[in-house]
Amino acid sequence: MANSRLSRRSVLAGLGAGAVLAPGFAGMRAEAASVGGYKALVCVFLFGGMDGHDVLLPYDQPSYDTFRDLRQGVVPDASRARSVLQELNPRNAARFGDRRFALPPEMPGMKRLFDAGQAGIVANVGPLIRPTDRNDWDDRRRLPPRLFSHNDQQSVWQASAPEGARFGWGGLFADAALSSGANPNAQAFTTVSTSGDNLFLTGERTAPYTLGGNGPEQVSILRDADRRRQWNDDYEAIYQRLRRHFSAGEFSSNNLIARDVASVMETSLSSNEAYQAAVEQAPGLGVEFPNTGLGRQLETIAQTIAIRSRLGVGRQVFFAGRGGFDTHSGQANSMTGLLGDIDASVSAFQAAMERIGESRDVTLFTASDFGRTFAANGDGTDHGWGGHHFVVGGAVAGGEIHGDPPPPGFNHAWDAGGGRLIPSISVDQYAAELGRWFGLSQAELDAALPNLSNFEAGPGLLV
Repeated sequence: MANSRLSRRSVLAGLGAGAVLAPGFAGMRAEAASVGGYKALVCVFLFGGMDGHDVLLPYDQPSYDTFRDLRQGVVPDASRARSVLQELNPRNAARFGDRRFALPPEMPGMKRLFDAGQAGIVANVGPLIRPTDRNDWDDRRRLPPRLFSHNDQQSVWQASAPEGARFGWGGLFADAALSSGANPNAQAFTTVSTSGDNLFLTGERTAPYTLGGNGPEQVSILRDADRRRQWNDDYEAIYQRLRRHFSAGEFSSNNLIARDVASVMETSLSSNEAYQAAVEQAPGLGVEFPNTGLGRQLETIAQTIAIRSRLGVGRQVFFAGRGGFDTHSGQANSMTGLLGDIDASVSAFQAAMERIGESRDVTLFTASDFGRTFAANGDGTDHGWGGHHFVVGGAVAGGEIHGDPPPPGFNHAWDAGGGRLIPSISVDQYAAELGRWFGLSQAELDAALPNLSNFEAGPGLLV
């Protein structure tokens, strides 16, 4: 509830008990993996298209020289001098021969997590229909729809279809967990967003429970009456009357739609109250998060995971968002700060998971509209396709670079032109490994990820 209104997806979220099971998951209970313990997936979506070329940097001298010569002006020279880069020593270094890699100086936290085996880097991942290389570029039937469009590629990443898609794979993963017996008394908290309503968390049975920087979004007039009754007894009756109104306690109708909406109002209000009560009883995390939008979102997610037992959940999928990556120009002035925010926020989150004993049960991963071109457009980069991403957590096959980073430059097998990377790992493969760790069966993964059967097994992101 934002101010005094319920958002459309917030309304849908409360319909879970009476919703129709997704056709793709109907009858799958017998095939589903059993749900035990607690597991959570946390998607950090980087809106605008993150330049992965500036995250996984070449470090061997020949590759670095090519990178430096061809990317002039994209980032400040001083912060990309080879002497200040953080060389990686991946556990699977032998497979890359003489090639060496580094992280930028703005990411010391990710470097520490990588070295400790709690973070891995996934090279050149993006939407694909089937395995594709430069020879397939002219065959548009082999390509995902509406490449290089922000809105469409955000949707394709999250739902395997362009803008207008209805269900995201995070929501469908949550549907599968619910059909397997997870969260029988706490369905409302199965998918949680700190970045507003979103497609990724929307399934047939699930819709995101949204949290703001100060916890659950609330009806402002009811919140104010609740505060006032603490010191003015006259407001007790006002508060109770308003609560009955917003929980539809005095509502009666023969109209099925009206009754469904009333049921949602009741569920939404009771969910907010249950969440707030659980938070108020929980101890602090003992970790300082950066005072940024992403930092506050990940702190809220960490607090929600810390009260998992009080909420009665065994499986959760979270979504956080960070904008600002549409670096057509001015990348040299913006990218360093963006990478620093990711580094500090994700590092604090992982520290919190360690502190509450949930590191092996929570996996964070990044995603973005697309990567960006290797070619510079003066002082920035243009829309690309494949990009490099992080997976973080105690269950990650950390300290490794998964996949094959294309060489810096142009006219290689993965160059669609201008240094736009044709992905060598599909989003379906990336998502399937996360979903399998989450507890989904192969049938459930195939139902949620329509192109998965076109690909071989992924690179082994989790153990």
